[in-house]
Amino acid sequence: MVDRNRDREDDAGVSLLRAQVPSDAAGRRFDQVLAGLFPDYSRSRLSAWIKSGAATLDGATAAPRLLLRGGEAVELRIAEETAVRAVAEPIGLAVVHADDDLLVLDKSAGLVVHPGAGNPRGTLQNALLHFDPKLANVPRAGIVHRLDKDTSGLLVVARNLRTHAALVAMLSARDIHRRYAAIVNGVPVAGGTVDAPLDRHPTDRLRRAVREGGRPARTHYRVRERFGAHALLQCDLESGRTHQIRVHMAHAGYPLVGDPLYGGGLKLPRGASPQLAEALRGFRRQALHAGHLEFAHPASGEMVRFDAQPPEDFLKLLNALREDAARAGS
Repeated sequence: MVDRNRDREDDAGVSLLRAQVPSDAAGRRFDQVLAGLFPDYSRSRLSAWIKSGAATLDGATAAPRLLLRGGEAVELRIAEETAVRAVAEPIGLAVVHADDDLLVLDKSAGLVVHPGAGNPRGTLQNALLHFDPKLANVPRAGIVHRLDKDTSGLLVVARNLRTHAALVAMLSARDIHRRYAAIVNGVPVAGGTVDAPLDRHPTDRLRRAVREGGRPARTHYRVRERFGAHALLQCDLESGRTHQIRVHMAHAGYPLVGDPLYGGGLKLPRGASPQLAEALRGFRRQALHAGHLEFAHPASGEMVRFDAQPPEDFLKLLNALREDAARAGS
């Protein structure tokens, strides 16, 4: 269990995050444990903060490879990022909620979240810098969690350092609840939980894989609707690893429809109607939508809840599955 003190923003524009190393982290390296405590920052960035002294252990600097005993106090000081490489671009955003501290957005499928190799522009971060230029002073323009390019749905953006620190801490403590809708190949008999550690694939840099010694990850799923050879699932995250639902459901034997990395290619069920076959052939992304977001507002402490309907392509596929199931049962 990670214990957290209240995060703050000091006069120098530095955001302070505090955490306690859990007892089960005894014997692990400082840099590895820090990545687990603050999973929404890259390992390279966390490593740089350790080396610069921005990440401390019991009030003192420590080597990245130092083995921990458990129970140590960690502090992470994050300065304003006044030089953001991403440039502002007038890209439309679906704003579900906006106040002085945060935004909640409904990201469209196909929109990349962060600039990177092959995607220097046209991303959500570029759009945010145009929407609110002050976000240039917040890490990652306020983005505290991400969705894959072809996953649609809700995400929260911090508009100042204090809120950013609070939301990152809440994510690490699993205090932000995220619920997804997924259409999968196969029909589970019942819901369940996939509790399997995730890490980079040993040979494919684009993929993640279930691997012993990887970062802990747990996904709970429930069956919402069953069809002939598919199902609509509700997936709830305890952790938020890269590609988590996609990898976990494939690991459980129910890969997401349309998933180019983990779906195993197009699967047309025997006896599918022409309409369903066309819908499945035309769905060229993972059938995953982040439809529900719930957390305590960092400023007021009030629980806030947001919902977003799946986009048109997702609903069209769902309707085709329903119509095919009704035809087969008639």
